Amino acid sequence: MKYLFISAVLFFSAVQTSYAQLLHAREIFSKADSLRGTLTPLRTCYDIQYYHLDVKVDIPNKSISGTNLFRFKATTDFQKLQFDLFENLSVDKVTYHGRELPFSRAYNAVFVDFPQVIEKGRIDSFTVHYSGTPIAATRAPWDGGFDWKKDSTGKPWVATACQGLGASVWWPNKDHQSDEVDSMLISVAVPTGLMNVSNGRLIKTEQLPDNYTKYHWKVVNPINNYNVALNIGDYAHFSEIYNGEKGPLTFDYYVLQENKGKIEHLRKNARETLQAFEHWFGPYPFYEDGYKLVETAHLGMEHQSAVAYGNKYKNGYLGNDGSGTGWGLKWDFIVVHETGHEWYGNNITSRDLADMWIHESYTNYSEALFIDYHYGKRASQEYVYGNRKAIRNDRPMQGPYGVNKEGSGDMYPKGGVFHHMIRTIIDDDDKWRSILRKMNKTFYHQTVDYADIVTFLNAETGINFDSIFAQYVQHKTLPTLEVKQMPNGQIACRWMAETPNFQMPIHLGVKGQKSQQYKVGSTFTTIPLEIAKIGDLDIDTFNYYIRVSTQ
Repeated sequence: MKYLFISAVLFFSAVQTSYAQLLHAREIFSKADSLRGTLTPLRTCYDIQYYHLDVKVDIPNKSISGTNLFRFKATTDFQKLQFDLFENLSVDKVTYHGRELPFSRAYNAVFVDFPQVIEKGRIDSFTVHYSGTPIAATRAPWDGGFDWKKDSTGKPWVATACQGLGASVWWPNKDHQSDEVDSMLISVAVPTGLMNVSNGRLIKTEQLPDNYTKYHWKVVNPINNYNVALNIGDYAHFSEIYNGEKGPLTFDYYVLQENKGKIEHLRKNARETLQAFEHWFGPYPFYEDGYKLVETAHLGMEHQSAVAYGNKYKNGYLGNDGSGTGWGLKWDFIVVHETGHEWYGNNITSRDLADMWIHESYTNYSEALFIDYHYGKRASQEYVYGNRKAIRNDRPMQGPYGVNKEGSGDMYPKGGVFHHMIRTIIDDDDKWRSILRKMNKTFYHQTVDYADIVTFLNAETGINFDSIFAQYVQHKTLPTLEVKQMPNGQIACRWMAETPNFQMPIHLGVKGQKSQQYKVGSTFTTIPLEIAKIGDLDIDTFNYYIRVSTQ
């Protein structure tokens, strides 16, 4: 995913209609934002089951043309629907059973009228014909569009990256994360001599009469729109079999010809990453589509089963360790982080971009779990603690719903620190691992929201995390642990937080002795610890991300 390396709809649950929405109510969103981010009846009336995206890339003119077949199932009776395509691209026509359909456009939304009512339960299809010059990304993957580059020999090297901005920046689709297509065929024609690598498995290569070659890639698992990608270049291909938790898994590597000698770096990091993540999260979620690393000019993206890789064959983040601990220099950041998204982001996907913190917080924490698996728990704790300096506490990690808006970039470092703290609260590493594995099994190939995650953790742990998630995800400030010493030498604690009735257990102890976990709420609780002075109290601020006020 695009990192700040410091590195949906209008139907909300009671948990979601919270301070986060009130805070963002002061922001002004346009009609275009609502059309892009809101699930109206024109979008919920149909469920996408299959796409066939068939596109030709004109590299000299930086333009594209092609079609996309929408196969859908009607979820209600309807005669009009919305799909999405950026307004700078032309909708040449929309065809349905041999006839052209009337359509209208508003910003990046396209509205199609059918000649008769499409009845609930019917499986039907239409095809969008389109063309134009897509937006060129200037800082992929932080902005979206086509990344038109050349390799060191001057050959074209092209990729797409569109998370956040939306897949409709380059191809027509129902551009909302809540509806993942069940399967897909991606057909991409490129000048002969170049290769296109997309998601899934290559099922056919077709030589076209105009000196173009078309590559057909089949995806058999559900995939969210922004993960659909094309990668064009003069690639060398290496493959191997990894014996994973579900059996043989194909590993494929597509690297520039000039980097063939560096393939062992990717092989080593890929094997170590899958070992760690299958241990913590369960089987890789897309065995049927395989696992690929595809070299790109941009830094990287979690394109499902075709992870984009641009870390220049270096350990760390382009050779740097943001944690400052040294642990981040023992592995390739992009291989680990982007592969972590195969579980959080691709297997488990947020329904609304507002909950992108689910993708990024868990995936940021997956870096620490990778370290934990290979180097031990203390190393992972140090890495998490080192990442705190990147946290800004500027905005909530959760964004506003219904307008295609994500929350603060704190969802990366603060999100990772937060999940490590949840692990500390649970205080049982075997149980924590089983929870992460069950989460990926329970929400396998599904979309989720804030309430789904909190409800799941509450049920699995027997701990009420409602106020904890509300404070850390929907507010920007940290809770403050207020501590005072009683006349008898014991201490009393309470939490000060924006979330009403905030409660969170905390590990406390006397310095030099083993600490214990105590339940603390918003009113003072006496802790059975006797100390000579407040400075003798040991508060676990290494594993908890809090403020402390003593008196």
